[in-house]
Amino acid sequence: MADENGIGRSESRLASMDSVESRWVFQDDDDDEDDSLMDDDDDEHSRLRRGGGLDSEEEDEEDTAEQRLIRTGPRIDSFDVEALEIPSAHRNDYFYEELGVGRRIILAFQTLGVVFGDVGTSPLYTFHVMFNKAPVNGEEDVIGALSLVLYTLILIPLVKYVLVVLWANDDGEGGTFALYSLICRHAKVNLLPNQLPSDARISSFRLKVPSAELERSLKIKERLETSPHLKRMLLMLVLAGTSMLIADGVVTPAMSVMSAVGGLKVGVASIKQEQVVMISVAFLVILFSVQKFGTSKVGLAVGPALFIWFCSLAAIGIYNLVKYDSSVLRAFNPVHIYYFFKRNSTKGWRALGGCLLCATGSEAMFADLCYFSVRSVQLTFVFLVLPCLLLGYLGQAAYLMEHYSDDLAEHAFYSSVPSGFFWPVFLVANLAALIASRAMTTATFSCIKQSTALGCFPRLKIIHTSRKFMGQIYIPVINWFLLVVCLVLVCSISSITEIGNAYGIAELGVMMTTTILVTIVMLLIWQINIIIVLSFLVIFLGIELVFFSSVLGGVGDGSWIILVFAVVMFFVMLVWNYGSKLKYETEVKKKLSMDLVRELGPNLGTIRAPGIGLIYNELVKGIPAIFGHFLTTLPAIHSMIIFVCIKYVPVPVVPQGERFLFRRVCPKSYHIFRCIARYGYKDVRKENHQAFEQLLIESLEKFIRREAQERSLESDGDDDTDYDDDYSSTRVLIAPNGSVYSLGVPLLGEYKDTSKSISEASTSEEAKIGYPSDSASDAEQSLERELSFIHKAKESGVVYLLGHGDIRARKDSWFIKKLVINYFYAFLRKNCRRGTANLSVPHSHLMQVGMTYMV
Repeated sequence: MADENGIGRSESRLASMDSVESRWVFQDDDDDEDDSLMDDDDDEHSRLRRGGGLDSEEEDEEDTAEQRLIRTGPRIDSFDVEALEIPSAHRNDYFYEELGVGRRIILAFQTLGVVFGDVGTSPLYTFHVMFNKAPVNGEEDVIGALSLVLYTLILIPLVKYVLVVLWANDDGEGGTFALYSLICRHAKVNLLPNQLPSDARISSFRLKVPSAELERSLKIKERLETSPHLKRMLLMLVLAGTSMLIADGVVTPAMSVMSAVGGLKVGVASIKQEQVVMISVAFLVILFSVQKFGTSKVGLAVGPALFIWFCSLAAIGIYNLVKYDSSVLRAFNPVHIYYFFKRNSTKGWRALGGCLLCATGSEAMFADLCYFSVRSVQLTFVFLVLPCLLLGYLGQAAYLMEHYSDDLAEHAFYSSVPSGFFWPVFLVANLAALIASRAMTTATFSCIKQSTALGCFPRLKIIHTSRKFMGQIYIPVINWFLLVVCLVLVCSISSITEIGNAYGIAELGVMMTTTILVTIVMLLIWQINIIIVLSFLVIFLGIELVFFSSVLGGVGDGSWIILVFAVVMFFVMLVWNYGSKLKYETEVKKKLSMDLVRELGPNLGTIRAPGIGLIYNELVKGIPAIFGHFLTTLPAIHSMIIFVCIKYVPVPVVPQGERFLFRRVCPKSYHIFRCIARYGYKDVRKENHQAFEQLLIESLEKFIRREAQERSLESDGDDDTDYDDDYSSTRVLIAPNGSVYSLGVPLLGEYKDTSKSISEASTSEEAKIGYPSDSASDAEQSLERELSFIHKAKESGVVYLLGHGDIRARKDSWFIKKLVINYFYAFLRKNCRRGTANLSVPHSHLMQVGMTYMV
């Protein structure tokens, strides 16, 4: 009771602080409340000090007790001292709020050039594909087709994406893997078993509160975490959606450029389809060649061009409405959709594949969200993009009411342009088509970077094209690969209708994946009413399935090429994820026993040479087997060993002050530490090896000082009885900025009267602990000796010891497993970038050892 009252008093003093963030955690009913507030590292250090060198990273036993929810604040971890010195993670939305008027206008132009290019060029080809599948037989067919297009635009881009899906972003990141990352952060569904409890304490993690009243979300979470089949199904769904998004990055440039250049056949009667294809190929080569200049530069350059394009759409639409037939406004009555299907039946159903093309680019809005704020995308779409698109389609329909021959219907847009403005509009349309192609290519880059960080895509060279916006990237290999496949598609399928069918398949695959993932987000994270969730799922997934049934009917016409490409990309991601998971699990099984390390003694059975050895590995716990290989292969080992694990966590950004997580791996005399360097999937790793070493050593020194400070405040009571309770209830931390923090209470906050708090804490500690002065002096000397040891080791040099672990299938394995592991995964691993490629380490500081595991 005394401990509980102490915690209650501390909570009341700290609850008023703005910096306090509440969250919900799981706790065993039988556990003591104070013990739950201690960090995992603190528990490990206390066991180390009590047990005389016990392993501080031994695996915890499975927790089978019942769980309940208690309210706590951020728990202390070894990196939290550094985290206290910084405000929080940098968020894009806050940055945009501080922009001036001029910068906001520039940003609006960039938004047009990057996000809305794809959906903005849909009037070029939507009616073309629709009326090719369902020829116009009268005015009612035009009204019915227009009604389909209007309500598709309203339901999918506006209602689904702008009003709902954009809010499911992951701290400003959009796309399939951003949704998967968001789900992984709230439920342990990632198949790679490298999660740590401390990951949830990153300030940018920000878990939502699973309310006790809504037990549905907790049941879903438990079901997802305990079912391996559901985890695999979720991963398969994400990989399928991502492969379709990459395929979308191939077909979007082909469709946009071909349809724009196809206008030449209207302006110049002698132009043939073969010449249109050749010009399109030239445009595509130019398009992919300028990708390397980045989103900011290109977006600002083409933003005004796209603004002119939208204004042209609106102006042409208004002109045609006034000149030809304003009665097309009847299309806002949805009953005309029923009449359209009643007259055309099967042909009308096939025309749905063309109607969907008006909503292409909706997924690009979400995937490209990382470049801009949600609010800016929403406002731009509602007040500029959507009205211009609606006027553009209304104008084409008004023109077709008087000119509904098959030839004019196939080129409805260019035919409806006034003759005096044809060539200026043609020029702007081609610029807009090139911009639209960039929108989806940029989205593909973002999605691949996210999937790479989450272990689902081979590591590739990523170039960051902007110093201000860390999310703007360029991936050379993917860029040229997309160009090659795009050229193959254009040269083999020269028909706009067939390319449009392939476009619909890729777009719908991504849309259906997004619908399912957002539904999980609604249930697990948003925790909204089940009726709303089911309505969203049934309405939008039902609409998309109907569209999908329409485009699948045309697979045999040539759009199968894009399906084959998507299957290949799915296979690559699946093989990489399977091999990475198998490799990690094998390294966990093969890790060295702590008993063996303790038997070797502080010298580890060899000579300890001055210096620091950074051993890179992927394990977040335990001593990797590659370390034993170093001990038996090298004549000496460094006096200080730090196991470094570069780990990506499912958050966009990890603040620099929370980058490193340190732990002692062995007793103090061994001088062995573990460092987990954590990065978000949006983080930029551009530091050189000197900067990385300096930051790492500084963080290690802070960790050691904090450990010594905690030890000086511990009670000298009976270790076998109430050691943990005393330890957890009396720890006080004085941060580098002078603020006082109690480590035994759940909420961290700054005391209002710092000097009074320090004196009170010191008085109470002196009364309770009663350390003799010589003990304090010995502790200080021990701290200084260890810090001096680190400085001398640093002066002697830092060596990077890289252990490359490869896997091979056992001889008795199945043939398929041998094929996947020994050939496909080995090929991908051989040709991808190494995990430490971003650290420009000179060869004189580098030592590599390979090791092969049989799986």
